[in-house]
Amino acid sequence: MALDDKHKGRSLDRLNHKYRLVIMNDDTYEEVTAFRLSRMSVYVALSTLFVLLVAITVATVVFTPLRYYIPGYGDLKQRKEVLQLRMRTDSLERAITSRDRYLENLKNVIGGNIKLDTNMLKVPKVDNSTY
Repeated sequence: MALDDKHKGRSLDRLNHKYRLVIMNDDTYEEVTAFRLSRMSVYVALSTLFVLLVAITVATVVFTPLRYYIPGYGDLKQRKEVLQLRMRTDSLERAITSRDRYLENLKNVIGGNIKLDTNMLKVPKVDNSTY
């Protein structure tokens, strides 16, 4: 238990250790810039950079015409047109099937292939005494 606490303390201390990053000119070995960094500051900087890049990308796609290139994303006007076309297609399909049935029945009547309905319907009596 105490050993685990020691290791935890060491890893947290490592995050705050200061390191020096020096950028030098390769030809003259002149120091151009120097930074004092810790692991924590590097993690924070990289995380911030990642979040900013994601936010800029999302904003670019959402607020520019690039969004129309995303599959499934359409204009409101286009959606209304699609719904109207679907309704029109459905009504045309129904009209074609009813016309085909009518023509088939007409062919059967002209050809003499009609079957007469000879079953008697059993209609229940209506009791009109309560009215």
